[in-house]
Amino acid sequence: MIPHHTLTGKKTQVRTMFDRIAPSYDRLNHLLSLNVDRLWRRHVVQIARRKSPERILDAATGTGDLAIDLARGIPQAEIRAVDLSEGMLDIARQKIAARGFDTRIELAIEDAEHLSIATDSVDTVTVAFGVRNFGNIDAGLREFHRVLKTGGQAIILELSRPHNRLFRKAYEYYFHKLLPRIGGALSHDRKAYEYLPASVVAFPEPERFLLMMEQAGFRNCRARSQSLGIARIYTGEKQ
Repeated sequence: MIPHHTLTGKKTQVRTMFDRIAPSYDRLNHLLSLNVDRLWRRHVVQIARRKSPERILDAATGTGDLAIDLARGIPQAEIRAVDLSEGMLDIARQKIAARGFDTRIELAIEDAEHLSIATDSVDTVTVAFGVRNFGNIDAGLREFHRVLKTGGQAIILELSRPHNRLFRKAYEYYFHKLLPRIGGALSHDRKAYEYLPASVVAFPEPERFLLMMEQAGFRNCRARSQSLGIARIYTGEKQ
């Protein structure tokens, strides 16, 4: 596990780590999740599409998978995709151009906790597997609420811990014992894949995270369990 002595220290270490593993990130993630992460992102797009958003912010976009899925699934939407890691954005840039979405997806290096985006300016904020890497989750949620228009919604996909006791044991063995070995061997960066399970354990439980969303100003907050609780999709509206 990467030690995090300060909020700024965590942010710097996470950015450096993702810059380092960016070239192998997509291949490893799809392999280690057996491609089920693609299904979860499709569910995010389905939820977002119901409100027909025209302007979407995809925060902590990483290599751009969710931004691409949003562009494909919501043709009318303009998407601004931001991340702290230049290495991850380099991969995202290549993927977006290859799929012909470079005129619809704008990429930028930004800290999700201190966005340059205007208040009340976007219809939907999305994040996939990024909130647990924030230095200050509360600050990030407040920023999401600030930039959303009234009636807009935040949709947050995050890894979680399964609720079934037997399945949780099997999952945690894989997650804590096997994943660091496999990911470390293939990426030559075991520390990065030790950080992943540690960051999931450190992430607030669903009830606590929903409360944090409410404290940031969101209403009608809800958590949807995915694949027996391996992940959850959190939603909240700005009223």
